[in-house]
Amino acid sequence: MSKNYARADIQAIAGYVPGEQLSGTVIKLNTNENPYPPSPRVGERARMFDWQQLRLYPEPTAAHLRECASRIFGLPQECILCGNGSDDLLTIALRTFVGAGEAFAFPEPSYSLYPVLADLQGARRRPIVLTQDFQLPSDLLAQAGDAKLLMLARPNAPTGNSFPKEAIRQLCRDFSGVVWIDEAYGDFAEDNCLDLVKEFSNVVVSRTFSKSYSLAGLRLGLAFGDASLVSEMNKLKDSYNTDRFAQAMGVAALEDQEYLRQSVSRVKATREKTAAALKELGCTVLPSQANFLLVRPARKAARQLFLDLRQEGLLVRHFSLPRVEEYLRVTIGTEEQMATFLQAMARLDA
Repeated sequence: MSKNYARADIQAIAGYVPGEQLSGTVIKLNTNENPYPPSPRVGERARMFDWQQLRLYPEPTAAHLRECASRIFGLPQECILCGNGSDDLLTIALRTFVGAGEAFAFPEPSYSLYPVLADLQGARRRPIVLTQDFQLPSDLLAQAGDAKLLMLARPNAPTGNSFPKEAIRQLCRDFSGVVWIDEAYGDFAEDNCLDLVKEFSNVVVSRTFSKSYSLAGLRLGLAFGDASLVSEMNKLKDSYNTDRFAQAMGVAALEDQEYLRQSVSRVKATREKTAAALKELGCTVLPSQANFLLVRPARKAARQLFLDLRQEGLLVRHFSLPRVEEYLRVTIGTEEQMATFLQAMARLDA
């Protein structure tokens, strides 16, 4: 057996497990990608992109992209940080605000990357146990304790529900550290917390281009926060963490907000239609403000149904985690894809 040269603490970490990316004829409802293409403006910009410029490093601060985001979201450029996907920004957050041995708080269940980031940073995990209906507990601050950073996915993943905005506002007011609101699915929700960035100096809101903008293959994200927070995070980011092509495509996507609204509206309509149909089949479906549904099958065990669906070329997500292991997370696809999924559910969960 060869010697393992990795640090002992790294050897002990299981690591984050991403959703399957299979080739062939499959219907992918497992990684919360948008079933519709990006804005046509992205395609036009891609065709016009001067590939010879790839010999040059990108603008290190993504200045043009931040300027565009500043116009659209109404925040100064110095309050915006770009990342190689929002996961890059989450990593930067841990490295900036949580030292080795210090505490990092996050809801449980929530995005499974959070505890992995804590372990990679050598931070102490402070999981906030959500209530029976997956809401924030009344003793959240007590559970968070002396955490330097509190990270909340809103809407939450993998449950899909959101948290009341007033509760978040009060939390931002009372928590002594940094409150990071992960709005990866924010465009599909009834509201968002971007205005809290202007209200509180300890708040950061992150967004991704992967979901609502249909650019998961590009890897691009934005973080919005007080200029003092962004300034410190800038010290930790890779010098060129967003490439030339990604910056150009990000600008094209942001400039077409009408297409974004249309795409989001289509996904939301299909989400509600699918949820109603699943309930008619006897499934339990959690209320969702994201582009996915958390579904408890009517009769068959979730793990077995996951395997049965996979056998038929339908990929959904199953988490072997406490409190959600009885559920499947189902990404919202096109109307045709969801019709095929529902037909399979009617047969396989009978």
